Amino acid sequence: MGDHSIQHFDYLILGSGAAGLLAAKRLADHGRVAIVNKGDFSESNTYQAQGGIAGATNVADSIESHIADTIHAGAGLCHEDVVNQIISSGSRIIQELIDLGTPFDTEATGTLHLTREGGHSQRRVAHSKDATGRAIGETLLQHVQQHPNITCLRRHTAVDLITSRRLGRHSGKNSCLGAYLLDPDGSIITISAAHTVVATGGTGKVYMYTSNPHAATGDGVAMAWRAGCTVMNLELMQFHPTCLYHASSPTILLTEALRGEGAHLVDSQGRRFAFDYDKRGELAPRDIVARAIDHEMKKHGQDCMFLDVRPLGEETIINYFPNIHERLMAIGLDMREQPIPVVPAAHYMCGGVKADVAGRTSVEELYVIGEAACTGLHGANRLASNSLLECLVMAEFCADAIIKTNTKPQDTTLPVWDDSGTVPETERVQIKQNWDEIRATMSNYVGIVRSNERLRRARRRLNLIREEIASYYWQYPISRDLIELRNLSLVADLIVRSAQMRHESRGLHYSTNYPETAATAEDTLLTPDQL
Repeated sequence: MGDHSIQHFDYLILGSGAAGLLAAKRLADHGRVAIVNKGDFSESNTYQAQGGIAGATNVADSIESHIADTIHAGAGLCHEDVVNQIISSGSRIIQELIDLGTPFDTEATGTLHLTREGGHSQRRVAHSKDATGRAIGETLLQHVQQHPNITCLRRHTAVDLITSRRLGRHSGKNSCLGAYLLDPDGSIITISAAHTVVATGGTGKVYMYTSNPHAATGDGVAMAWRAGCTVMNLELMQFHPTCLYHASSPTILLTEALRGEGAHLVDSQGRRFAFDYDKRGELAPRDIVARAIDHEMKKHGQDCMFLDVRPLGEETIINYFPNIHERLMAIGLDMREQPIPVVPAAHYMCGGVKADVAGRTSVEELYVIGEAACTGLHGANRLASNSLLECLVMAEFCADAIIKTNTKPQDTTLPVWDDSGTVPETERVQIKQNWDEIRATMSNYVGIVRSNERLRRARRRLNLIREEIASYYWQYPISRDLIELRNLSLVADLIVRSAQMRHESRGLHYSTNYPETAATAEDTLLTPDQL
């Protein structure tokens, strides 16, 4: 390993999706910013987001209607004050993105082309073809890379947050002082910062099938937990109903906008089955559609169902979904000619680190925004295309809150990472074995439909795996694979523990032991000093 070093910044941002990029842009006028990505800056859930960003920009629409749809999808668990704050910012955020140069699709008249997705009562989703997240991400990244106050640290992996409690400094509240990062050379550097913003995205890789990129290993949730933060509603993992099922291809998400424009869900015989489960058919909220597909697969003993896009016609497919069409054609599937095999896949974590709309957590100077946070906006089921909106609104509110506090570093004399006593690795098979076992356990026991027995089995297996990882972690040098495995195993355990606490079925959490929805809706909260 190379030399350890310490660097000082006013603001440290972990993650470079929409939330991290906009926060960096806002903060850069007020101090020095370091923004970190463990891969390239295009590796984020933002860049994978196809559908778009929801906001009441249409004259026929209203903020009140968008709020009502959000609350209805959230199955009684939404925090209405949060919903009002975030949804009310929708049209303003979309206009800001336009002003920054985001290439949204427009009608011939110059107005935004809006699409409709499941759970929405109106067309209100602004989009850029079927690659909206990438368009927003590239636009924001261009502004970030041009700013002289921003240092972009790519291929740096956050190891852990540094807190006053961790260092044994007990004068007052537990505060975040910065983080340890693994740099591309294998050295661990210390970053001290007055404020740390975690914007690390989701946890999809905890499951075998996911629409998320490889980087979505729950790092932010795990680090915040170890730092002392409370987590909330982690059992509420949204499974996207329609991801490509294909043996030799990486997962391709087939955006909900396809169903919004008229695509049908069918079984192997071509029968539309979604209306058997909900009168809205293919446009029911995602939890209902995902369970419908899951149930049909189990009922018929089949590995997948099918999405028939042919009703849209070739012109709509080519004009509005060119990226999906191109990626499917590359593996020999033409959605103009044949139904596409699909399975539900882990897509979006509605739970996360408990935070307010500005990302404030129970640890001083530590903010968590975007998918890694849980504000109560999504309740028990996220309404389609509310996620990019939440990322950007939280980033704005977070930056404003940080600027107002104007805190300077309390103590920049942070210790360097201590790796004494480690020995070189001789093999890495254990990392792969544990990685595969965690994901198989979560998919088989903690998927769309759960039971007490499945959760007990998952908890038991995960405990054994975590013991093995802990032993390995302190014995060998740190690597990105090992950091991700450690975080993934912790998040998996927290998801199971949260699921065991919810004795009802609500939104994304369905238990065969508790099929009814409780009369009162309560959040599931776990704090690090519990068990």
